[in-house]
Amino acid sequence: MKQIVSLAAIVLIVPLTACQQEPAGQAVTRIDISGSQGTQIAGDDTVESGDAAQTSASSACSMTDFEEIVLTHCVADPAKHRIATAHSNNDDQPYGSLTALSDAEQGQDIAFAMNGGMFDPDGLPMGYYVESGDRLAELDREEGQGNFYLKPNGVFYGTGNNWQIKTADAFYSTVSARPTFGMQSGPMLVINGEMHPEIQENGPSKVIRNGVGVDSEGKAHFVISETPLSFGQLARFFRDEVKTPNALYLDGNISALWDPAQNRLDNRGAIGPMILVENSEGG
Repeated sequence: MKQIVSLAAIVLIVPLTACQQEPAGQAVTRIDISGSQGTQIAGDDTVESGDAAQTSASSACSMTDFEEIVLTHCVADPAKHRIATAHSNNDDQPYGSLTALSDAEQGQDIAFAMNGGMFDPDGLPMGYYVESGDRLAELDREEGQGNFYLKPNGVFYGTGNNWQIKTADAFYSTVSARPTFGMQSGPMLVINGEMHPEIQENGPSKVIRNGVGVDSEGKAHFVISETPLSFGQLARFFRDEVKTPNALYLDGNISALWDPAQNRLDNRGAIGPMILVENSEGG
């Protein structure tokens, strides 16, 4: 894994469309899990940045390359950061974008934020979702079509400085206390050190994608690609480079990052739940 210290910001225009389910084992792009085709969204895919690719000493994110793909890798450290989920403003209106979230979080000490798990046409989270200790959606263990239902899917959750990722079934069987934050997505990318059995080594579908993994030290690694990549490539990065025993796919095509330290604010299209990483005192 080679760190890239200085690289021109990469801006890629990718239209977002409702996608059809592909055969099991093949990577598929962002889909509408609700069963309807949804609405095509034209994302302008802009990055507001003075020098978005320049690694900043105060940024938790840096660029790296893996298998000739450029990735941005952000690390949340329990000793330095807090993690929260965010979806709606005080009027219960979905933010819908990192831009709206950044406007609402003015004055807060934000390390970075990313789009979280998948959502329905109304922007509501798919599956389990907990925000500030309130469970707003229950765990979904049903069968269905699309990325979310490519079993096993999983849950990223935590309380305080203890963050974990488990398959949905393992979460159901072993977690009794409600976490402070939690969100379900799918599929799992890495399960107990092994790549998801239904993910091809290098499937034909390649789009901008992001995911999260938790390493053996309890650090959460958030990864977003700067150019299109396959499910297999993203899974291998978590398994082989970041070495997270478990990693979870977040989304594709609309994947976005807000990194205030590097003046980066992506806008590729409407998004649902988001993951907010804040600097903690002394961090």
